[in-house]
Amino acid sequence: MAFSDIFARLVAMVGAGVILLRHRGDQTLPQAVGDTPAIPPARPQGIPTLKMPTARGWDEGRTPVAAPGLKVNAFARGLQHPRWIEVLPNGDVLIAEALSTPGGIRSAFDYAMYSTMKRAAAVGVSANRITLLRDADGDGVAETREIFLSGLNQPFGMALVGDTFYVGNTDGLVAFPYRSGETRISAAGQKIFDFKPGGHWTRSILPSNDGTRLYVGVGSQSNIGDEGMEAEEGRAAIYEYDIATGQGRIFGAGLRNPVGLAWEPQTNALWTVVNERDGLGDETPPDYLTSVQDGGFYGWPYCYWGQTVDDRVPQDAALVARAIQPDFALGGHTASLGLCWMPAGTLPGFPDGMAIGQHGSWNRSKLSGYRVVFVPFEGGKPSGPARDILTGFLAPDEKVSYGRPVGVAIGPDGSLLVADDAGDAIWRVTGA
Repeated sequence: MAFSDIFARLVAMVGAGVILLRHRGDQTLPQAVGDTPAIPPARPQGIPTLKMPTARGWDEGRTPVAAPGLKVNAFARGLQHPRWIEVLPNGDVLIAEALSTPGGIRSAFDYAMYSTMKRAAAVGVSANRITLLRDADGDGVAETREIFLSGLNQPFGMALVGDTFYVGNTDGLVAFPYRSGETRISAAGQKIFDFKPGGHWTRSILPSNDGTRLYVGVGSQSNIGDEGMEAEEGRAAIYEYDIATGQGRIFGAGLRNPVGLAWEPQTNALWTVVNERDGLGDETPPDYLTSVQDGGFYGWPYCYWGQTVDDRVPQDAALVARAIQPDFALGGHTASLGLCWMPAGTLPGFPDGMAIGQHGSWNRSKLSGYRVVFVPFEGGKPSGPARDILTGFLAPDEKVSYGRPVGVAIGPDGSLLVADDAGDAIWRVTGA
C-alpha cells in the first residue's frame, strides 16, 4: 500500500475517533507493579499502539471519586490546562498553566498521534502563565484568582527560595524577585540556566532543604534516542543547580522523563517518578518511582529495569553494566507525573508515603493510570502496594476522560491538592 493510501486511511480513522490497537493479547496481563514486578518480554511494535480517550471535562456537580473515608471538592475550576502546583509560605497556591505545542509532522503516524492528542486536549496553544489562587476565608475554595506571571515559555516547575521565585521554563531556569503577599510579579525575570527546549518539555524544580541548591527534571527529546544521541545530550536527567555559584551539573542520568521530585524526610534522599519508553508492549517496561543517587545511571535508552537490554538501541555495554534498578514499578505507561511526600495523617488512614498523579496512558491497548495513587513508606523505602486516592477520571468504556491528574501538593490547610489539566480544575482531597 502506498504511503498516500496509508496516510488517507489514518486520517479517516482519526477523524472517526477510531483507535489503533496493537498486541491485543496484552490486555490480559497483570500490571507490572511493586518492587519485584513481573515484566513481560519485550514485543517491539512496528506501529506503536495509539489509544486515547476524548477529553470531555466535568459536568456541573461531577467530581473525581475519592477513596473510602475521603472526600473531594473543587478548589478552583475554569483554569487553562493546569499542570503544576506550588504552595507559598503565606498560603497562596500557584498554578502553572501550560500545554504541549504542535511539533513537526513528518509521517502518517505523526499526524495520527497529533490528531489523537488534540482530541484528548493534550496539545494546542499554551497559556504560558502562572495563576495565583487564594482561599482567604478557609472554606476550601479559592475566591481570589490573579495572573501571577505571564509571557512565560511552557512554565512548569516553581520554587521560592528566600526572596527569589524560580520558574522552570522549557528552555531554562528563570529567577524573579518576590515579595511576600504580592499577587503579581511585574519585574522582568533573569534566565540563569539553559535547557534544550521541546521533546519532553516539563522542567520540575525542587529546592534542597537548606535552600542552597535546586534540582530540575529534564526529559528526553525522543522515545529511545530516535534523533541520535547528540540530540539527547544534557537530557533524560536530573540537574543540580548551585544557587551561590550559578553552576549546574547532572545529578542523575538515564532517566527518560523524570517529572515529579520529592524528598523522603527520614533518609533525605531525592525521589522521582519516571515515564519509561514506548513500543514494547502494554506493560513493558513499567513507569517507576525511584530514589536517585548522586552520579547514578538508570538505563535509558540502552536498557530498562536494571540490565534488561533494549535491542532497538545501539548499545553501550559499560553504561548497561552500571545501570541501577529502580525501587518501585508503577505499571506500564501510567504516565506517572506528579509526586509529593504525604506525611502520615494528611489523609485519614494513610501512613507516611508518596502521593502520585498518574496522567494516564495513550499508548497501550487497555488504558492505565488516570488516577491519583499512594505508595506507603517505611524506613525510607516503599513498604506495600499502591492504593487509590482519586479515581473516576476515565469513563468505564475508555472512550471519554473527564480529566487527567498531574501535579500533587500539600495544600495550605493540610489537604492534598491535585492539578487536573484536561478537566481544567484543581481538586482538594480531605477526610470525609
